[in-house]
Amino acid sequence: MKLTIGHMYPDLLNLYGDRGNIITIKRRCEWRGIDAEIKSITIDTNTDFTDIDILFLGGGSDREQKIVSDDLTLKRAKNLKSAIEDGLTLLSICGGYQLLGKYYLSSDGNKLPGIGALDIYTIAGNKRMIDNIIIDASIDGKTFKMVGFENHSGKTFLQNVKPLGRVIYGNGNNGEDGMEGAVYKNTFGTYLHGPVLPKNPEFTDMLIKKALDRKYGKNQLEPLDDSFEHLTQNAIIKRFAKK
Repeated sequence: MKLTIGHMYPDLLNLYGDRGNIITIKRRCEWRGIDAEIKSITIDTNTDFTDIDILFLGGGSDREQKIVSDDLTLKRAKNLKSAIEDGLTLLSICGGYQLLGKYYLSSDGNKLPGIGALDIYTIAGNKRMIDNIIIDASIDGKTFKMVGFENHSGKTFLQNVKPLGRVIYGNGNNGEDGMEGAVYKNTFGTYLHGPVLPKNPEFTDMLIKKALDRKYGKNQLEPLDDSFEHLTQNAIIKRFAKK
């Protein structure tokens, strides 16, 4: 079996060590004997996403996000939205998460369009939400804790999509409604940096399984020894969950 991992704009959306998410997916595939190829998708790359099994879209500064927004909305929106509707497994973080929505409204009133794949919108807040974050994630009837680090001033509001989870500690989507992230079909948006996947093996494996199921039919993943990952996760939960 083989999975192709698409890394969108690795030269532009590369904050907070989020390339670690790509490395984690690849390693957890390889440890199970699954071939994993990484394909970089830049502004100069042509793709209709039919050759991608797992897609990653990270975060960047305001300048980089404007460049990416133009490329996404003008060149890729139709194909990417079609792939999402067809069940492409996609992880988007922070700025990438915002760009999948309807728009980002800046503090000076400028509206940066997204591609509208997720029924969400983001507005600029007047404070930066920086902290560790712990959530109770709920996906496909399974509930488990996830940990990460958030650093954003944008406040995202969900409309006709489900949240990734409920905030136990931290701010989440907007610091108001207690929700974090968004889920639509096999597309996931979140503000959890860190990077998020090395600290949350259950979530990583869920992404891998969704991609395998879509490509090859129902599969069972071979269990891995995640004791080290859970030590890291539990240390964060123990330190912050009761604050």
